[in-house]
Amino acid sequence: MDQVISSLKASQSQALDELFEFLRIPSVSADSQFKPAMQQCADFVLKAMQAAGLTAEIITTKGHPIVYGERIEDASLPTVLIYGHYDVQPPDPLDLWTTPPFEPQIRDGKVFARGATDDKGQVFTHLKSLQACIDVNGKLPVNVKFLIEGEEEVGSDNLDKFLEQSKDRLKADIAVISDTSQYGDGIPAITYGLRGIVAAEVRLTGPSKDLHSGVYGGSIANPANAIAALCGSLVDATGRVQIPGFYDDVAELTEAEKQQFEALPFSESEFLNEIGSGAVFGEDGYSTLERRWTRPTCDINGIVSGYTGEGPKTIVPSKASAKITCRMVPNQNPEKILDSLETFLRDQCPAGLKFEFLRFHGCEGFVLDPTSPWISAASEAVEAAFGKSPVFIREGGSIPVVSSFQQILGIDTLLLGWGRNTDNLHSPDEHFHVEDFHNGTLASAYLWEKLGAVKAS
Repeated sequence: MDQVISSLKASQSQALDELFEFLRIPSVSADSQFKPAMQQCADFVLKAMQAAGLTAEIITTKGHPIVYGERIEDASLPTVLIYGHYDVQPPDPLDLWTTPPFEPQIRDGKVFARGATDDKGQVFTHLKSLQACIDVNGKLPVNVKFLIEGEEEVGSDNLDKFLEQSKDRLKADIAVISDTSQYGDGIPAITYGLRGIVAAEVRLTGPSKDLHSGVYGGSIANPANAIAALCGSLVDATGRVQIPGFYDDVAELTEAEKQQFEALPFSESEFLNEIGSGAVFGEDGYSTLERRWTRPTCDINGIVSGYTGEGPKTIVPSKASAKITCRMVPNQNPEKILDSLETFLRDQCPAGLKFEFLRFHGCEGFVLDPTSPWISAASEAVEAAFGKSPVFIREGGSIPVVSSFQQILGIDTLLLGWGRNTDNLHSPDEHFHVEDFHNGTLASAYLWEKLGAVKAS
C-alpha cells in the first residue's frame, strides 16, 4: 500500500491537470444547448475509466448517457459499486463568479469551477486511486463496478430503469458515493443516515373566474383563504406535524447516537448567522442537529393565488395552490405518508371547492448500522488519509439513488464526502480545496484495501 500512496503523492500535479480538463467541459444537464457537451463529458469519463484499467462503455438512455466500467479481479473478493455523476448545475448567475465557471483556476488553495466538488472532483478521486492501485500492483484488492450518470442534477429520470434492467450486472456487496461533505473544516465525516422525501401539490378551484369581493365575498368559499387554512393546519406552533399517524413509524435515536451528536462541535449562534435567521425553531425535546437530521418534517414550499401586483385588487380568487414536501426518516413509508397527507387535507376542504392532489417524486430515508464492518473499514481509510478519525453524522437531505440501490439492487451505501459545506455547491464560485482533493484520493485508495478485507456476503 505504501507504494500506491507514494505514487499518488508523486502524481498530484498531473491529477489536477486532468481534473481541470474534466472541469472545462460545460456538462449542464438542465439546458439542451449543452447536449453536445454532455456527450463530450461522457466520452471523457469513458476514456478516464479505460485509462484507470477498467473495461468501460457508454450506455444510451432517453436522456443523457450513463458511463459504466468494471474490473472483476476474483469472485471471492467483495464487489464495490461506485456511483457518481458528471453533470453539473447551471452556472447562473454568471456575473457573481470571480472567474468563468468552466475555466478552472486555483486561488487560495482551492480549485474554482462549476462541478469542482459536486461531483466531478469527488468522482475523480476514485478514478485516480483505482488507476494507481492497478499501475503499482497490477490488480485491485476488490472488484469494482463504476456507474457515472449524467442526469443527477435533473432528477435521474432514466437511472432506475437502467438499474432494473441491469440487476445481475450491477450485483455488488456495498455501494460507495462521494457526493456529500465533511462535517466541518478539518473534520472528515462518514454519513450513515439520510432523510427521505415525498412531494405533492394541492390545487383548489372555486368559481369559474375571479369575483368581486364586495359583491360575492362571504357567500362562497375563497380558495386563497382555504389554502392558507389547510397549510396552517399541517404543523403546530412548535413545528410538530399534525397529520394523524405521521410519527407512527418513527424510530427514536439510541442513547449512543444522542451522545455522539452532542459531542459534535456546533455553535447555534454561528448556525443562525450563516443562514441569516434570528432564532432556531422546532419540536420540543430535540437539539438543532437532531431536528435537521433525524426528525420528519412537513414544509410548505410555495403558495400561489390571487392578485400579487402593486396596490389592492378586491377579488375572491378562483384558484389557489400549494407545493408541499415532507422529509421522512428511516422506517417511514412514502406512500403511507402521501395517503395520510391527502386524506388530512381533503377532509378539511370547504364545500364548493374542487380539491386536487398531485403526487411527485419521493424516496425512503436511509440509515446504515454505524457498527457495520463496511463503516469500520471506511473509518480506517479516512483516518489513514486525513490523519484523524471521522465523525459519524446524518444528513437532512435526500439522495434518491441510495434508496434505489436498497430497493432495486438490495445493497447499502457508504456516503464518504471529501468536500465541505462551504464549497458553494450549486452557487457561484463553487470550489474544492486542493488539500481535500488529494486527501480524498488517498482515502479512496485506502478504502479499496480496507473493503477488500471485509468478507463478501
